[in-house]
Amino acid sequence: MTIATVNPATGQIIRTFTPLSEPELDARLQCAADAFLRYRRTPIAERTRLLQRAAEILDSDKEKFGRIMVTEMGKTLKAAIEEAEKCAWGCRYYAEQAERFLADEVVQTNASRSFVTYQPIGPVLAIMPWNFPFWQVFRFAAPALAAGNVGLLKHASNVPQCALAIQDVFRRAGFPEGCFQTLLIETDRVRRVIEDPRVAAATLTGSTGAGSHVASAAGKQIKRTVLELGGSDPFIVMPSADLDAAARTAVKARTINNGQSCIAAKRFIVAEPIADEFERRLVAGMEKLVVGDPMDSATDVGPLANEAQVRTLADQISRSVSLGARLLTGGRRIDRPGFYFSPGVLTGITENSPAYREEVFGPLALLFRVRDIDEAIRLANDTEFGLGASAWTQVPKERDRFVAELEAVLVFINAMVASDPRLPFGGVKQSGYGRELSHYGIHEFVNIKTVWVQDSAQGAPSGRLTQSE
Repeated sequence: MTIATVNPATGQIIRTFTPLSEPELDARLQCAADAFLRYRRTPIAERTRLLQRAAEILDSDKEKFGRIMVTEMGKTLKAAIEEAEKCAWGCRYYAEQAERFLADEVVQTNASRSFVTYQPIGPVLAIMPWNFPFWQVFRFAAPALAAGNVGLLKHASNVPQCALAIQDVFRRAGFPEGCFQTLLIETDRVRRVIEDPRVAAATLTGSTGAGSHVASAAGKQIKRTVLELGGSDPFIVMPSADLDAAARTAVKARTINNGQSCIAAKRFIVAEPIADEFERRLVAGMEKLVVGDPMDSATDVGPLANEAQVRTLADQISRSVSLGARLLTGGRRIDRPGFYFSPGVLTGITENSPAYREEVFGPLALLFRVRDIDEAIRLANDTEFGLGASAWTQVPKERDRFVAELEAVLVFINAMVASDPRLPFGGVKQSGYGRELSHYGIHEFVNIKTVWVQDSAQGAPSGRLTQSE
């Protein structure tokens, strides 16, 4: 795959990049290994100071970074600037909390001293997608660097300028050379990097298929991985819900990032008594959206990221309609330069159709009707994915059932699913494993080391443990 910036608003190639040669790649890996040996000894106060500086750069240059994101993957400028601001928030969060998260944990035993300490493990490879080209990198990089690791970024091939800009943020912030490097390489060379003994671990955000490949390669080397993969998030609306708020949020939740988000609401599961009215409001809301130039402040939905996304979405819709589904509005490529797609609503979806089983990545809402909460939960869980879920109800017993029974990592009641540095983020089932963000995220790539100190020579520790245990 060519490493290039292709403007989704026009379909035109803006700039191409030459991949690293094998000697250049080897030099980058050695630089990371050498940098880790030095950086791991950097006091945490200095690491967090550098993260604070990175946050300042992200804030001060947020419009510049936003325009790079828009040019490479088509999100609206407003959304792109907000993404840069969120990255700054993530850096500040770990700058403020890392010392507490990494503090030694004293454990009372019969030793003179015993505690758990958290130590960095080495260079971490991040394989990142294009849809949130800054945020998905920073939510890995901020905790990894705060912990004393160093980062290697293999970004999606259509966002190379974002990848280089992120590398430059850390350089400008003052991180030592080699602490964060972008690797402009083709996808088929990722396995070679994972297998390199200088790389300690890997994290991936992407498709389930890509996650399987990365987990397999890393598993053969006994290397740790964190995977955040696809999603088909349910958005459940019960009769007691605030219908106006639910329908208004539904439109936003489906079309955020031009519909290209793993945790975007995709399957709208609505109780029969309110289904007609919710459908009317959802269709009207989608039809009001302005599709256009993502640099224009009046635009609500920009283009899809690339030609492949348009073809995949159109094919999923075509096959689903052939199996009985009905388009209530939109759901078609717009006849203009670029990769524009009209926001749509699809209903009457059969269980054997692509729209039922596959992740739908674009501004298309999938509408289902159910009789009661039992059917709603069954349908919500009838998927291989398990990222987020949103449920709308004013009934406490229903709320409690959704929290307890929805098979997802993020369950939001009367609100849209979103990531937050303060809360753990990730998936279950085919949506992956491991956690990003919060204190769970910073502990994914550390050695959780047990320390037992006996001040006088008393032989083995006393107690119930034996050496075999």
